[in-house]
Parts: sequence; C-alpha cells; structure tokens
Amino acid sequence: MLQDQITLKNRYKDFIKKVIETEVVYGLKDDKGYATSYSNDLEYDDGEPVQIICFWSDVARAKSCVDKEWNRYEASSIPLNEFLENWCLGMNSDGLLVGVNFDINLFGYEAEPLELALAIIEELTKKNKSVILRKFNDLEDMETQIKEVLKD
Repeated sequence: MLQDQITLKNRYKDFIKKVIETEVVYGLKDDKGYATSYSNDLEYDDGEPVQIICFWSDVARAKSCVDKEWNRYEASSIPLNEFLENWCLGMNSDGLLVGVNFDINLFGYEAEPLELALAIIEELTKKNKSVILRKFNDLEDMETQIKEVLKD
C-alpha cells in the first residue's frame, strides 16, 4: 500500500513537471465529453463516490488508456492556461476531482483541482515561467484568488 502511495505521488510530481515543460495537458474525449472515473477514497454527502475527470501529462499515457469502457475516446490536448483557468476552477465549482496520469487499470493520483492549480502555479513560478491568462492579471493574481477561496 505504501508503495502504491509513493507511485501515485511520483506520477503527480511527474505530471506537474511535464505539463510545465510542454504547457499542454491531455484528456480523453468522445462526442459526449471527457473520460471520467470515480474516487476510491472520497464520497459526496449522499454516499456516492466523487466523480473524477482524468488528465495526462503526455499523449502516449492518455492513449494507453483507450481501452475497455474508454475505447471510443481519443486523446485531446488542452493548453495549460486553459486547464488552469477553465478546468481546475470549473471542476472545483462542480465538486469534481482531477485524475492525474491514470493507468489502464484506472489507478492514478486523485487531486483537488485548486490544490493542483496551486502546485502548477508554484512550479511555474520556481521555473520563472508564465502562461497567458485571460481571467486573471497574472499567475500571482490567480494564486492569491485561489488561496482566498481555499480559506473560506
């Protein structure tokens, strides 16, 4: 079990590192939307598992999961700025989790969307990189506003 947690944490760190390098995140998409799964650990108040939308740091990892119930999906790229502003913020509002670099067995890291956004912003800042944001003045502005939401 500890080994699984270490593996998942490493996938999470790899995800952040890779998406900062490429400024692209990948999802699996079909005509109805993006590939989803359900949390193994978290439930909504009604006892149902929390829904997850899965994302990958590279197209090969995403394509490796096009199997079984996801066999009709295709890898779709999402610019990092759009992922941060639209996906992470929207998923937080919708009460969803981010599935990070899941494998074919739907084993992957489950992240709170705002926590993931903050981790990406922190790494971008460390690397002295920036992305063009439409809804915020800059990464610092986005970070400040996310931290305000998390305080409430």
